[in-house]
Amino acid sequence: MAACVLGGVLYGWALDSVGYGNSYYAAAARSMSRSWSNFFFGAFDPLGVSTVDKPPGALWVQALSVRLFGYHGWALILPQAVEGVLAIAVLHRAVLRWAGPAAASIAALVLALTPITVAVNRNDNPDTLLVLLLVCAAYAVTRAAVGDAWADPVPGGHAAGAGTSSGPVPGGRDRSRGWLVAAGALVGAAFTTKMLQAWVVAPALFGACLAAGPSLRRLGHAVAAGAATLVTSSAWVLAVDLWPGDKPYIGGSRDGSAWDLLIGYNGLGRVLGTRDGAGTGLGNAGPSMGGDPGWDRLFNDQVAGQISWLLPFCAVALVAAAVMTATRGRLTGPGEEGRRYGAAAAGAARSGWVLWGGWLVLCWAVFSFAEGIFHPYYTTQLGPAVAALSGAGAVTMWRLYLRPLGTAWALLPAAVGVTALWAFVLVRRTPDWAAWPAPAVGVTGALGVAGLLAGRFLLRASRRGALRVSTVAAVLAAVSVLTAPAAWSAAEPLDGPGSTGGVNPTAGPETGFGGGAGPGRGGGLPGRDRDGAGWAGRDPGAAGQNGTGTDGARSGTTGPRGTGQNGTGSSGSVQNRTDSSGTGQDGADAGGTGRAGPRDGGGAFPPPGRRGGAGDGLSTWGVATGTLTGAQRSVLEYATAHREDARILLATLSATGAAPYIVATGEDVIAMGGYNATDQAVDLPELRRLVAAGELRFVQLSGFTGQGADADPRLAWIGENCAAVELDGVSDLYRCGG
Repeated sequence: MAACVLGGVLYGWALDSVGYGNSYYAAAARSMSRSWSNFFFGAFDPLGVSTVDKPPGALWVQALSVRLFGYHGWALILPQAVEGVLAIAVLHRAVLRWAGPAAASIAALVLALTPITVAVNRNDNPDTLLVLLLVCAAYAVTRAAVGDAWADPVPGGHAAGAGTSSGPVPGGRDRSRGWLVAAGALVGAAFTTKMLQAWVVAPALFGACLAAGPSLRRLGHAVAAGAATLVTSSAWVLAVDLWPGDKPYIGGSRDGSAWDLLIGYNGLGRVLGTRDGAGTGLGNAGPSMGGDPGWDRLFNDQVAGQISWLLPFCAVALVAAAVMTATRGRLTGPGEEGRRYGAAAAGAARSGWVLWGGWLVLCWAVFSFAEGIFHPYYTTQLGPAVAALSGAGAVTMWRLYLRPLGTAWALLPAAVGVTALWAFVLVRRTPDWAAWPAPAVGVTGALGVAGLLAGRFLLRASRRGALRVSTVAAVLAAVSVLTAPAAWSAAEPLDGPGSTGGVNPTAGPETGFGGGAGPGRGGGLPGRDRDGAGWAGRDPGAAGQNGTGTDGARSGTTGPRGTGQNGTGSSGSVQNRTDSSGTGQDGADAGGTGRAGPRDGGGAFPPPGRRGGAGDGLSTWGVATGTLTGAQRSVLEYATAHREDARILLATLSATGAAPYIVATGEDVIAMGGYNATDQAVDLPELRRLVAAGELRFVQLSGFTGQGADADPRLAWIGENCAAVELDGVSDLYRCGG
C-alpha cells in the first residue's frame, strides 16, 4: 500500500506541468473521442484520414477519459497514473505468491522508484498500459505455476519456501490452464497496445509455467495460452485489414494496411533499422536517442540513469538463485530449517526466476541490439523485472548471508558494493545537477558493506549482536542503492518534463538528446537541459537552440524574442526566423531556433524552392501545451477566413505539424504524410483530387520529417501548382486551387 501511495504521488504530482504530453498521441485522443469509427481505428485527425503508427489500445483508455471528463491535459495523463499504480499493486501480488511478503514489498518500492517508469507514467505514451498488461500476465502465470493454495504450509513460509502446490490442489480442481489462457489473452491485449514489443517477454512468461514442473499437461496448457495470444493479438489487425468499408490510412505502413505496420515499421524496422524492413523513417534521429546498439547500451550516458541503477544487483541475484537452488536442503540458515523443499516448492521457486530473469534478459537483448528506432523510455518495460529480481534477490541473499556454512554469504555485500559503486559512477556523470547524491551514495554504500562484513565476522561470537549490526547495515545498503534512483524519479514531478517532453520522456538531469546523463557514446546530441541549455542538430547543416551542435552542426546564437539567428552548418544554413510569440509552442522555449531538416539545414522541411518556416524547436512538435504560437494562430485564422467550402481546413505534410492545431482547437486538420511525412495517407493523386474538388485549399509544410521525405513528389507538385501565402513569421503556407 505504501508503495502504491508513493507511486501515486510521483505519477500524479503537478500534472498541470505536463500539459497534454506527446502532441501526436494527444491529437489522436481528441480525434478518437469525436466518433466511434475514429475510436476503433485509432484515427489521428478528426476526419479520420489516417491513424497513429501504433495500435490504439492505450489511446482507447485516453479517449474514453476524454469522453468522460472533457478534453484536458490531466484527462489524458490521469489514466496513465492510475495504470502505473495498478502495475505496482499487481506486481506486489505476483511477487508475494512467488517469494513472500518481504520480497513483494521491496519489489513494489523499487518499481515505484524506477526513474523512467515515473517519467512514462506522467506522459501519454502507450508504454504505461503495455507494462500493466504484461505485469497482469505475469501474475496470471504465477497463479498457474504456484497454484491456487499452498499445500502443507509451513509457519512463516511462502510460495517458494513453503512447499507450494504447482498442480491441482487435493480435493479441488486444477485452474492452471485457465490462468495460463488468461495470461496469453493479456499478452495479446498488450500487443494491441504496442505490437511486437509485447511479445518480447512472452517466452519468459510461458517458459515459467513449464519450469514449474515439465509435463504433457503443462505443455498443453502452454499451447492453449499461445493460441489465446495469437487470437487476441491478431484480432484488431485482421479486423482493420478485412474491414469492408472506408477506413483511415494506417499510419506508419507503406500500403495502408495494419499487417504492413506489424511486419514493417513496428516489426523488422525496429530490429533491423532498414527501409526494406519498413525502416525507421528517421535516419540517425531514431537510434541516437538511446545511443548506438551494443551490449552496453543500457549503461550508456543516455539510458543508464533511467533504468540501470539496480541491474548489477539483479545480476548477482540470479547467481544467488542458482546457489540457493543447488544447495537447498543441504546448507540451511535460520528460518530455513523447517522449510519443505519438495518438488512442487522447488518448481514454484524455479518458475519465478525463469519468469523475471527471462523477462530481464530478453528485454536487455532486444533493446541493446535493436538497430531501428530506440527511445530510452522503452526501457520502462524492464522495470517490473528489475523490481521483482531486486526483491526476491534481496531476500535470497539475506538467507544465504545468515547460513552458518559456505561462502555464499559474500553475495550480499558484493551485490551491495557493486550496485552502490555503479550508482556513484552514474551520479558523478552529472556533478553539476545535484551535489548531494554522490556523497550520500558513497558513504551509505561503504557503511553498508562494512557493516555486512562486520556482522558476518561477529556471527560466531554473538549471534544476536551480529544480527543487529547486519540489520542496520542492510538498511544502510538499501538507502545506498535507492537514493540515486529516488532522486532521479523525484526530479520528474518537481522539475517538470524535460526539453523533449512527450516525444522522449526521461527523468533526472537532461544533458543529452536522449535524456539521462550526457551525450552517450553513440553520438547523442549535446543539447538542452532543464535550465535551457542549447539544442544541437545531428544532421549536417543543423543549428542548435541557444547552443552549439555537433556532427556537422555549428553555433546558433540567440536572437530577439527567442529566435536563433544565422546558425550555419557544414552543408547549409538556418535563416533568421522569428516567430511572433517565440519559437517554442506558446512561446515556452525562449532561445529556440529552427531544427534540422533533410535539406540545407533549413528547418522542419524547406518549402519548395524556399528555406525557412515557422522556426519552432524540437519541443514544439514533441510537447503539446494546448495553445498555438503566434505564427500558428495566423495560419489558422487565415485558413479559416479563406476556407470557402473546403471540407479540410488545413493539410500538413507531417503529423507533428498538424498536432498542435488539433490539440488546441479540434479543427479539421489532416496530415498527408503521417508522423515521419513519408506515409501516403493523402498521396499525389488524392491530393490533386481534393484540390480539384475544392475540398482542400491550404497546405502547410510543417512538422518533423523523416528520411526520404525530401524526395516526395507531393512537394514538387505543391511547389508548381500552389501559391505561397505571405504571413508574418510564416513562410511554409500554400494555397492550392481556386
